[in-house]
Amino acid sequence: MRFLKYLPLLFIGLLQAQEEVVYSVYFDFDKSILNEKQAGEVVDFIKKTDSTRIESIQIFGYTDDIGKEAYNYKLSANRAAAIQNKFIENGIKSKIIVTIEGKGRILIDDDIVENLPEKRSKNRRVDVVLNLKELPKIVIPGMYNTIPKNAVVGDHVYLDNVLFERGSSKLTFKTKTALDKIAKLLLKYKTLEFEVQGHVCCTPPYQKEAIDMETKKRQLSINRAQSVYKYLFFKKIQKTRMTFKGYGNTVPLGKGTEYDRRVELVITKI
Repeated sequence: MRFLKYLPLLFIGLLQAQEEVVYSVYFDFDKSILNEKQAGEVVDFIKKTDSTRIESIQIFGYTDDIGKEAYNYKLSANRAAAIQNKFIENGIKSKIIVTIEGKGRILIDDDIVENLPEKRSKNRRVDVVLNLKELPKIVIPGMYNTIPKNAVVGDHVYLDNVLFERGSSKLTFKTKTALDKIAKLLLKYKTLEFEVQGHVCCTPPYQKEAIDMETKKRQLSINRAQSVYKYLFFKKIQKTRMTFKGYGNTVPLGKGTEYDRRVELVITKI
């Protein structure tokens, strides 16, 4: 059984950098062995992708929330290793597989009781992540990568250097450096008020929000927005000037997944 979480899109014209494609392989309860159909499909997924664009492959294994944590970490690692071995057997070069990691179990919110077996079955999986090489950027009207001098209400400041590790809401050093520059401009334009908006990509159609792997809760876009909000407050931006909100995958731009894995500042008052 498989589920293609995100199909690579073909665009006429220019795309921005760092496209990511995710393919999921689902396992039976307490199993880490691939059947022939699963193996063929996941290998075909790699081989049908333009090999000149594949920067790297990451493999992440998961389990459901049943059982002890240590056992689930081992099981998730075995699932990831099974995918890795199948790739190498089929001629996919090991040097481009940069991550093989068992993430352990995915917790389910206490208030979720409807279709619980199905939800657990979706967590018994391996995600194969293709990181594709950079392409030229495009320009979107009304969207900037810094605070514009003559900002108007509704302008979007796309923080293209505010990037997160997969499944994480922690700010990296590079992200903090980019936010330091934004904070200086916000201190200069003292009347601007804004909303910090967090977004995610590549989740299944039935799931609007992604999981923060640190908290195990499905609120990744909220946590990312809040991380930026808290850092700007640390840099002396008054809380009265800003709010934060997570939008999950509900506001795709249709310009490539790199835009949808984003944090934006949206001007609400000048």
